[in-house]
Amino acid sequence: MYKRLDRAQRAIPLILGVVTLLSVGVLLVWHVKPKFFPTRAHDFLAAFPLAMIAIAYLLYQSARRPAAKEFVKAIMLAVAFLFWAANQLWPDSPQATLFNDLAIALFVLDVFLVMISWPTTSPDESFAETYVDKP
Repeated sequence: MYKRLDRAQRAIPLILGVVTLLSVGVLLVWHVKPKFFPTRAHDFLAAFPLAMIAIAYLLYQSARRPAAKEFVKAIMLAVAFLFWAANQLWPDSPQATLFNDLAIALFVLDVFLVMISWPTTSPDESFAETYVDKP
C-alpha cells in the first residue's frame, strides 16, 4: 500500500526539483542568448539539471521508503542520470563516450524493468501518488 508523504518529507526533494526546473530554464535561455554566458557554460548548464534531478529523486525515494528492490531500481536510475551529467560536463574527456553508453544501458534497463513489472512491489500507476487498494 502506498503511503502519501507529508510536506516535511517532500520539502527538500521538491525544493531541489524546483531548482532543477529553473536550471532547465537557464539552459534553454542559453540557446536564445548564448553570448550572455561564459565560454563552455553549456557543459555545466546541461549537466547541472541532470545531476540535481538524480539527487532529488533519491532523496524523494528515501523519504518514501520503498521496498529494497524498488530502491535499488531508483538508485540505478539516478546513476544513469549522473553518468549522463558526467558526459555533458566533460564532453572532451576520454571517458565521455563510456559515461554516455553506461547512461544509455541503465536507461534501457530501467524501461525494460518497467515493461516486465519488476520489482513486483511497484504499483502499475507509475509515478502517481494516489494509490488505493483494489478489491
